Amino acid sequence: MWISESVSGDRPFLSVLCFRALCCKGPPPPRPEYDLVCIGLTGSGKTSLLSQLCSESPENIVSTTGFSIKAVPFQNAILNVKELGGADNIRKYWSRYYQGSQGVIFVLDSASSEDDLETARNELHSALQHPQLCTLPFLILANHQDKPAARSVQEIKKYFELEPLARGKRWILKPCSLDDMEAVKDSFSLLINLLEERDFEPSRM
Repeated sequence: MWISESVSGDRPFLSVLCFRALCCKGPPPPRPEYDLVCIGLTGSGKTSLLSQLCSESPENIVSTTGFSIKAVPFQNAILNVKELGGADNIRKYWSRYYQGSQGVIFVLDSASSEDDLETARNELHSALQHPQLCTLPFLILANHQDKPAARSVQEIKKYFELEPLARGKRWILKPCSLDDMEAVKDSFSLLINLLEERDFEPSRM
C-alpha cells in the first residue's frame, strides 16, 4: 500500500491522513422523511400508538380533538404523522388535511361495537376511494387485539371487504396492541418499504 512506500519523515503526516480516513467519514446521510395522515374513530387508539412509538409517557396521553403532528423516528426513515381526531363532528373535515400526504395509517378498534365497526368500515372505504389518497400506501391496524372481544385479522378483512375494494392498491392489514409494540414497529417498517418502493416508481422520477 502507499503508506509502506513513504519515508519515515512522513509518518506524522500519514498518521493524520489515516486518522481522517478511519475516523472522520462525516455525518451519516439524512434519513428520508415521509408525510403521513393517520385517521380512525375516537377510541381506536391512534394517539396511544403514536405516543408509544415516540417514547412519550403514557401519563401525558390525551385524545386528539383536532389534529396533531408527531415526528416518529425509525432507523431508516422519519415519519411525520398528522393525526386527525376521530369524533363525529371532526371526521367530516378529514379531507381538508389530506393534501401532501404520502401514505395513510388507518387505526380501527377490533373490539368495538357493531355500530362503530360499521362506521369505521365506511370511513375506510371513503379514504381508499378519495382522489388524494387512492394511490397511496395504506397501513391498516386492527388495534386492541389484547381485548377478549377483538375480531381476528381475517374477520376484519372479510367484514371490511378489503380484497375486492382495495384490489390493485398497496395496503397492509396487521393486528396490533400496546402490549406488543415490536409488532407495531414491524408493521410500520412494512409501510416504510412501500413508501420507498413508491419513491422509485418511474412516474415519480
